Amino acid sequence: MNVLVINCGSSSLKYQLIDSISENVLAKGICERIGIDGKLKHKPTGKKEVILETDMPNHKTAVKLVLKELVDEENGVITSLDDIDAIGHRIVHGGEFFSSSTLVTDEVIAAITECNDLAPLHNPANLIGISACKEFMPNTPMVVVFDTAFHQTMPKETYLYGIPYEYYKKFKIRKYGFHGTSHSFVSKRMAEILDKPLEETKIIVCHLGNGASVCAVDGGKSVDTSMGLTPLDGLIMGTRSGSIDPTMVDILSQKLDVPVSQVIDILNKESGMLGVSEISSDFRDIGYAFEDGKEQAILAMEMYCRTVVKYIGSYVFLMNGVDAIVFTAGIGENDDIVRRLVCEKLSYLGVKIDLELNRVLRSKEVRLSTDESATKVYVVPTNEELAIARETVEVLKK
Repeated sequence: MNVLVINCGSSSLKYQLIDSISENVLAKGICERIGIDGKLKHKPTGKKEVILETDMPNHKTAVKLVLKELVDEENGVITSLDDIDAIGHRIVHGGEFFSSSTLVTDEVIAAITECNDLAPLHNPANLIGISACKEFMPNTPMVVVFDTAFHQTMPKETYLYGIPYEYYKKFKIRKYGFHGTSHSFVSKRMAEILDKPLEETKIIVCHLGNGASVCAVDGGKSVDTSMGLTPLDGLIMGTRSGSIDPTMVDILSQKLDVPVSQVIDILNKESGMLGVSEISSDFRDIGYAFEDGKEQAILAMEMYCRTVVKYIGSYVFLMNGVDAIVFTAGIGENDDIVRRLVCEKLSYLGVKIDLELNRVLRSKEVRLSTDESATKVYVVPTNEELAIARETVEVLKK
């Protein structure tokens, strides 16, 4: 079965065509700068990458271009769109409606739409991707896979906030958590590496990318995670502030003489590593400045790693132990400075890592901790696209 995985961002569209039997990627790519000017990078396996700079006013146009390249005589990997057996869509927020992946129906689309205000940058784009695929491939079954679904196992005492309970009942204000597809994929893989039944493992997954979250996975189930009602909560991130005193929003609104909505925009887009470092939201740029001894870069990096450590420490005690701490996603897999600083602060857990291996390690599955380390530390590359393809196949089997 060939599964087309679609991941629509606010101004981008990532895709992979995966053979679900061999789990080989037939083609992958990304549409960038949607609504601005437009660029498509298309990489068919075994062929040269194709880069097309073309007008891309919306996600519908982007989907059309992707489908065209997949069947292109020169750059394609299939002969017709009929060779695509199913489409799997990543959906950021499913609220309390969905605790697992599901087949796309009108009712499902309506429920996702109700969650738009909880993920205003992501859910509307996700829905446009679904709509475009329905138009161009009306007879192809589609499945939605939710970032939030994995965290629906969190107990009530974890996901509720200390606010009047009626707000939860009326408006479903609660912690939802994100990156669930990645946390699920990595924790399952970690159980295989440890050669233990998933149900008997205690794993802390550090999904560290431009957006980042830490998750406590006890027996294969999410019991707590750092993100909350929205992806703004938790760790300091590339441009997001992470957890703050809520009163700050009102104070900044008054001081800056701007509406609350603009303050939230600042916290989402102008804060985090970008705001503190005053350099960039890109950890590579901050890393260079860190090594050059730039004060703001050092401060930003120390703040970031401290928040990661705080969550790791609290989750060790929450689960009453840990079998492995795992780094994943762009920064977790590739940033040796972040991994080193985090692990240095975990000496109480007896963490010792191979510093030379850490220095050169990039996007490979490996045990980072030494034999003397009391706590195992690993790097396990995430593969959200493959996870979505697997989920899509499982749903269609039911």
